[in-house]
Amino acid sequence: MTYELYYWPSIQGRGEFVRLALEEAQLKYIDVARAGRAGSGEARIMRMLTGRSLARPPFAPPFLKAGRLVIGQTANILMFLGARHGLAPKDEAGRLWTNGLQLTIADFVAEVHDAHHPISSALYYQDQKKEARHATALFLKTRVPKFLGYFESILARNAPRVRFLAGAKLSYVDLSVFQVIAGLNYAFPRAMAKTAGKHLRLLSLHARICERPRIAAYLASPRRIPFNADGIFRHYPELDAD
Repeated sequence: MTYELYYWPSIQGRGEFVRLALEEAQLKYIDVARAGRAGSGEARIMRMLTGRSLARPPFAPPFLKAGRLVIGQTANILMFLGARHGLAPKDEAGRLWTNGLQLTIADFVAEVHDAHHPISSALYYQDQKKEARHATALFLKTRVPKFLGYFESILARNAPRVRFLAGAKLSYVDLSVFQVIAGLNYAFPRAMAKTAGKHLRLLSLHARICERPRIAAYLASPRRIPFNADGIFRHYPELDAD
C-alpha cells in the first residue's frame, strides 16, 4: 500500500509527527500537498475537507488515506500506523499507554503554539507580541519543565534496561518526543541550554534517534521541511529566555 499524507506543504507542523513514523517504518507514502504542480496538492486537501466524497470527513489536516480508510488527528494516525508497522507495543495495555503519551504530546504542542499566539491563532504574531512575551515567559518557567519532567521521569523509571518510553523497542512516541525536543531547541535555544542538565535522558533519546539510519537519511533529505516562522515551533529571539 502507498499511503497518502494530507498536510500543508511549507511547514512541519503536526504532519511532521506522522512523516517521522512513515520514514522510520520505511513505508511508501505520498506527501500530497508537496507532489505535483504548485497548489494542486493544497486544492486536493480542501476538496477532501469541504467536498461530499467522504462519509466521515476529517476536521483538518493532518489526515492519512490508507486504501479506503481516511484517518484524522495525529495521535489517531500514529496509533493506526504503530499497530500495523511495529511502532507500538503488541499488547492492548501497551498500545493504550503509548496513545496516552502521544495525547500528552498533543497537549504540549498546543501549548507551544499558544505561547506565541496567546490571544488567537486568527491574529498575526505582531498583533499580540506583548501578550506573547508574557505567555512565553510563563510557558518556559512552568509548562516546559512540567511536560519534559514527566517524560524524563518515564525514561528514568524504565532505565537502565529499557531505553525507550513505551518499552524495549522504539515506538512512534519516541519519534514524537524527538520532534518536540528538536522544535524546542530551534524555538528556544537559550532556554533549552539552561535546562539541559535536567533532561539528560530526553536529550540522549533525541541524539539516538538522530543516528537511526532511516531518520538520519530523512533529516538530510529535501523531504524534511526546515523549521520556519510559520510552523508550530517558531524562533522569535525576543521570546527566548535571557
